[in-house]
Amino acid sequence: MAHDARQAHLLELRQQAQLGGGKARQDAQHKRGKLTARERVDLLLDPGSFQELDAFVEHRCADFGMKDKAVLGDGVITGHGTVEGRRVFVFSQDFTVFGGSLSGAYAAKICKIMDMALKVGAPVIGLNDSGGARIQEGVESLGGYADIFLRNTLASGVVPQISAILGPCAGGAVYSPAITDFTAMVDETSYLYVTGPNVVKTVTNEEVTHTELGGAEVHTEVSGVAHFVRPDDAACLELVRQLLGYLPSNNQEDPPRRPCDDPVDRADPELDSLLPDSNDKPYDMLDVVRRVVDQDSLLEVHADHAKNIVIGFARLGGRPVGVIGNQPNHLSGVLDIKASIKAARFVRFCDCFNVPLLTFVDVPGFLPGRDQEYGGIIKHGAKLLYAYCEATVPKLTVITRKAYGGAYDVMSSKHIRGDFNIAWPTAEIAVMGAKGAVEIIFRREIEAAADPAAEAARLTADYERTFCNPYAAAKLGYVDAVVLPHETRAQLIRALDCLGTKREQNPPKKHGNIPL
Repeated sequence: MAHDARQAHLLELRQQAQLGGGKARQDAQHKRGKLTARERVDLLLDPGSFQELDAFVEHRCADFGMKDKAVLGDGVITGHGTVEGRRVFVFSQDFTVFGGSLSGAYAAKICKIMDMALKVGAPVIGLNDSGGARIQEGVESLGGYADIFLRNTLASGVVPQISAILGPCAGGAVYSPAITDFTAMVDETSYLYVTGPNVVKTVTNEEVTHTELGGAEVHTEVSGVAHFVRPDDAACLELVRQLLGYLPSNNQEDPPRRPCDDPVDRADPELDSLLPDSNDKPYDMLDVVRRVVDQDSLLEVHADHAKNIVIGFARLGGRPVGVIGNQPNHLSGVLDIKASIKAARFVRFCDCFNVPLLTFVDVPGFLPGRDQEYGGIIKHGAKLLYAYCEATVPKLTVITRKAYGGAYDVMSSKHIRGDFNIAWPTAEIAVMGAKGAVEIIFRREIEAAADPAAEAARLTADYERTFCNPYAAAKLGYVDAVVLPHETRAQLIRALDCLGTKREQNPPKKHGNIPL
């Protein structure tokens, strides 16, 4: 073949690889409200930065007529590029090629970029749109999934891993996103489930739609499997770009600091009157968080799941922090099973990737009741305790109001290596609320009193003066300072500056045994 002909042949192959499953299938993808695999990569990455790998790979299956159905790239686009100038590795599943189903060759392409990401220390982004295993390949496809799961596990805590679910994700395919750090879904067009509606009907005789079984609402609100939902592919990919802006490229780096035009000594006077006069009345902890962190920097995570606790990323003086806060607006901010699990995994992620923890405390305790006890609140609550104890990143804590019982200990208290713990004058640090404490301590005195109600009220007022304040804890050094609410931002940024060189290590071990 002449020199020019060989170059022409290469250009022809490149053009074929760009077509995926062909224009008709790409048009069908658009009619479903979905972008093509390549359009997604182009939106995710900085313009012109994508370096594709393995564009000419084909499947190896010769059974069931597959020998004559090879497609260049075999249904997944893999490579690397940049997001805001920082290197990331990406795979984008192409539903137009065999429904995005995974083959042995397809899995090998994904494994290759995951191995490279570990070597160079860069995040892995998976754009999922696949019907699952390629049935024609049998066990080779199943083996391919396991190869990916192994790499997800080995990469966990080494490089950030983010999954965007942009279509179906079924069967064995769901376990890779479950291992990754964050999962984002698209409303109406994406779903995750172990078995589809047809199998469910066969096994349980239950009739359920794709969306009811594993849609975005199910996983962002009920199961907690997914962290974000966005209305379309473009918004979901923009969310991934935004999320990466808070994260380091790997566990050896610090999160990226950005210029901050929000004054570090900004004092918001509205914080001083934000809390209600009564400690039984709710308020929105997110109002507190937004007034303390850098303006417009809060990215809430898991916003629709376990609403009695809030988590998310923000910046303080340009530095990323992971925010955890009890939410008095929902179940009074009590810690229950779902809230404990939600917060524990987030705390552990931040600790993996050197993101300081900023905790806002207003917690009346752990949720009592048979359902919680039967569901294992002791074990699940211990996950959050374990996560905070284990964390060695800088830990800043603000007690705004209630900090009762064991929940006080759990929420990044001084006793579990909190670095800088402050309280507002409205803080109540005690074993329990005054009314409950008095009923236990002074039960006999109240019963013997001429006016039990008046005696209970008097004793409750005495208890409140003695214990329902931050000063008993401050006298013991359990809080480092009691501050006016409007001073909170400046205090936290100074503390974060001080803790920038913090060095703390846990005892040498293979790994701990978190109560799963």
